[in-house]
Amino acid sequence: MKYDTIIVGGGIAGLTAAAYLSRAGQSVALFEKQAKTGGLVQSFKRNGVLFDAGLRSIENSGIVFPMLKQLGIEIEFTRSYVSIGIADQVLPIEDHRSLAAYEAFLAAHFPDNKDDVRLIIREVRKTMAHMEVLYGIDNPAFVDFLKDRTYLFKVMLPWMLKFILTIRKINRLKEPVEEYLKRFTESQALIDIIAQHFFQKTPTSFALGYFSLYLDYHYPKGGTAVLVDKMVEFIQQHGGAIHTSTPIERLNPGKKYVLDHQGNRLEYDRLIWAADLKQLYRNIPIEELDDPVLKEKVEKKRVELKDLKGGDSVYTAYYIVDEKRDYFSKICTGHFFYTPSTKGLSSLPKEGIESFLNEQTILTENTHLKDEVKKYLQAYCELNTFEIALPALRDPDLAPEGQTGLVVSLLFDYQWAKKIEEAGWSAEIKDFLEQCFIDVLDRSIFPGIKEKIVERFSSTPLTIEHLTRSTDGAITGWAFTNPHMPVVDKMLKVAQSVETGLPSIYQAGQWAYSPSGLPIAILTGKLAADKVLKKRIGER
Repeated sequence: MKYDTIIVGGGIAGLTAAAYLSRAGQSVALFEKQAKTGGLVQSFKRNGVLFDAGLRSIENSGIVFPMLKQLGIEIEFTRSYVSIGIADQVLPIEDHRSLAAYEAFLAAHFPDNKDDVRLIIREVRKTMAHMEVLYGIDNPAFVDFLKDRTYLFKVMLPWMLKFILTIRKINRLKEPVEEYLKRFTESQALIDIIAQHFFQKTPTSFALGYFSLYLDYHYPKGGTAVLVDKMVEFIQQHGGAIHTSTPIERLNPGKKYVLDHQGNRLEYDRLIWAADLKQLYRNIPIEELDDPVLKEKVEKKRVELKDLKGGDSVYTAYYIVDEKRDYFSKICTGHFFYTPSTKGLSSLPKEGIESFLNEQTILTENTHLKDEVKKYLQAYCELNTFEIALPALRDPDLAPEGQTGLVVSLLFDYQWAKKIEEAGWSAEIKDFLEQCFIDVLDRSIFPGIKEKIVERFSSTPLTIEHLTRSTDGAITGWAFTNPHMPVVDKMLKVAQSVETGLPSIYQAGQWAYSPSGLPIAILTGKLAADKVLKKRIGER
């Protein structure tokens, strides 16, 4: 079979590309390894309770809503309010005025560092202003200027000047936020309380600007996967083919065909790779390529990507709780960032976990070492920042009356999960962490919850790796800790992010641009589709 465009990867980037290409009348086939599309945008039900398995809220960023509007896809959203908690206090984030309350909130927990807090919040205000320019209008990729000339002259052109001036300031804030905050305080605990919300070495512009993005969170009625379901429906209505449980195992860019897991050969004019980039280059059989220049290019890229790491991953525990929604709504919102202690993660000695990681061979029966790992993980839970989601607080229909679904996540090192699996301790450590999470919350912000848990289960970075083939179980593409970034990381060059240098092949998704996330995945999916359509017009 032959298609105008084949798309590999059924996450939100691949779905976006497929939606625009099928709408344009192309013959499109999308291939997804998992049994369902969506990638990290997933929801599922367990005993009548809905859980979101990937992202907890949908951030518009001038991209999501314009994309849906342009495609004519209707989804009912509600504002997804964020709250931030430390110890026994919780601060709801409602609007820009909440930043002053956040300053007072931090100062109350760090009374000896009130001046430092004031200086840090001043930096947050500046960065928020930059972000509001960056995302202050509908992204130009989703505006038809030929049909809306008024928007072009009254909105777009005045914004462009602000954008050019602002993007330079944003580009100067590449320094890891942990290092940047040291300019304003010597309190490592204060730095931790702010920085441990984010991935290791997150750029300052991204971290300090995130407060404004909290104000841009929304939640679809029915759960986050409604976005995926609606896009799948749109693609199929426009003639696009979607093949789930169908991994692509081989790609020949010289002869323009792919082979699926059953050996079926599928030819294309264009291909969009919306999956892990390492997998793209691993799937190309260099020995079968006739063009020596192409061979060299593929080999060079393999070498470049080989030792680069995926970004941070997460450990997520899911709980069905025999407790009414009102119990939780009196404490927090449906999207809640909670830190049990003001000590900060830097106070946690790392010698125990480092010696565990450095062990060449670990015997399953080495109970002493296993207990040391448990001891470290318990302290890690007590000092870290949890991301907590309660879907039924945003949509009451997502849990039976009298019950609530609770999703609790922590950033979690892929190497820990891998080493634990190699030691044969995965089941025991999963059970331990599920209990540990709820013990910490029971002793702190949700007293009495421990006795009300009726069911619990969890996923690890290895779960994400297995389901998505994502390098290191990463949830946002490339790690900021890498010695270099192998993809575009400047917004002014985002249009170039979809280029691969391979003939008739484009890339999209979280591995195509950094820093990544849902809006960037959608944007790169749209840009890749635009490139395909433009190339086709140029060939006519």
